[in-house]
Amino acid sequence: MNQAAVTVADILRQAERIGWTVSDTRAAEIAAVAAPAYAALERSSAELDFDVDTLSLYAALQENRAPPPSDAPAPGPMAPPPAAATASLVAAALALRSGQVSSLDLTQAAIAAAKATQARLNAFVRLDEATALAAARQCDADIARGVVRGPLHGVPLAHKDMFYRTGLVSSCGSEIRQHWVAPTTAGVLERLDAAGAIQIGTLNMTEFAYGPTGQNAFLGDVRNPWNTDYITGGSSSGSGASVAARVVYGALGSDTAGSVRLPAAICGLVGMKTTFGLVSRAGAMPLSQSLDTVGPLTRTVADNALMLSIIAGHDPRDPSTAQQAVPDYLGQLQRPVKGLRIGIPKGYFDRGLEPEVIACLDRVRAVLRGLGLTVVEIDMPDLDAINAAGFFLTWGDVLAIHGAWMRDCPQRYTPQTRGRIQGTLAVTAQAFAQAQRLRGPMLRNFCAKVFDRCDALLAPVLPMEVPRLSEVDVSGGATTMRILNEITRLMRPVNVLGLPALAVPGGATANGLPCGFQLIGRPFAESTLYRIAHAYELQTGFAEQAPPAHGGP
Repeated sequence: MNQAAVTVADILRQAERIGWTVSDTRAAEIAAVAAPAYAALERSSAELDFDVDTLSLYAALQENRAPPPSDAPAPGPMAPPPAAATASLVAAALALRSGQVSSLDLTQAAIAAAKATQARLNAFVRLDEATALAAARQCDADIARGVVRGPLHGVPLAHKDMFYRTGLVSSCGSEIRQHWVAPTTAGVLERLDAAGAIQIGTLNMTEFAYGPTGQNAFLGDVRNPWNTDYITGGSSSGSGASVAARVVYGALGSDTAGSVRLPAAICGLVGMKTTFGLVSRAGAMPLSQSLDTVGPLTRTVADNALMLSIIAGHDPRDPSTAQQAVPDYLGQLQRPVKGLRIGIPKGYFDRGLEPEVIACLDRVRAVLRGLGLTVVEIDMPDLDAINAAGFFLTWGDVLAIHGAWMRDCPQRYTPQTRGRIQGTLAVTAQAFAQAQRLRGPMLRNFCAKVFDRCDALLAPVLPMEVPRLSEVDVSGGATTMRILNEITRLMRPVNVLGLPALAVPGGATANGLPCGFQLIGRPFAESTLYRIAHAYELQTGFAEQAPPAHGGP
């Protein structure tokens, strides 16, 4: 099927049809940026097997799913939590249940830290102090009566301001929704509530989750706790900054093209991009329903495994969630990793990497080999075509969601977001449909070529060192589009394929900022990724490293 690139005239006609105002110059920029994506989609479409493409992505995910983890007990006890009783989410939860610390103490400390760091980091949109303190007092009263609601009883958390809670404002990082009151509560928040967690507030984010740097011209940029001159990564920027700064023990983010993994890697955290369909998206603001996933950002791998075990599982409110049992991610961490195969990608993921990133990956590979993993080099399939499919899927969904607002009140968007949404004029119905049809065959092909040879793939998160805020153009023009596309290039294919990927701290680069890497697995292989990352974390001790108290250079 011919996938001819759109022309300037095509874009101008589309803009006129839906009532958007776009200049000839801007239309030319959009067409130029979209041209390589159309070429890649055409190349992939020519190889499509029409006899098997009726298998949807959902069927391909189940067909290629990882086998369930062994039910056999892990050898030896779970690694002890850090020495300080409140150094991690797991440690704090244990300390609360044993009476070493109160929920009120932890919640008051988190609120005080949020206030103390707000002027410097701008991580929070809203603090729900009175509600959180009342919940903490109730948690302490429950413990005194021998009642524990769940594994996170009394632990203070905060979440990206796109997870709705009935009766409260969810701004989604935007002016347009600054007074919008949510009519429902997100499924993931309901599960955390049931587990006993306390939400102290909502966190800043890129406007409508459509940007990978963490910048927001309306609410103000979130600042990196390691050095406030640098980006935090986005769109879950407040989640990354607040957890890295030790304000809260964990936070939820969304990942459509890296928005959990980027802030995790850039802020020195663990962040899980979950398998498509593992975690409910009900009551979460959509960016692209085709690609959106929800996952936790935490200080340690064990913390992340615990949070995911709570939020994962089928939700009738989200029909895309898989109907299957949730593994005991935390209980599987101590299972041996010796003999597992770690894939080193040849092609795409190794393209255009800066020397500091290459050095970081080399160190990670050496540690994994020392832990007994077998290192295997693997040629990559055509990931440029998979990345291109991601553009069309995102553009089609964003165009549908934001079309009316862009017609009626385009001035209420920040320049970067408005410019990115204008870029969706490049998508055609044919390209969007073809990208959807390709996902199942692409996933089957990727699993056959990659995961038949390895248990997890080691890849970078960013191809470059963390950039300064001043180095990232936010004007919304062609330069912005190219910069942001490069930042997300190593992220997006994972979302198109629906695979899980875990961002893990890998040390620092010469500029003193964290350098993370990602472990990518076959569908529903989160348990395997956690095991490998946990062994790596214990060997390197990176989880114990925290930003400087002043958060500056």
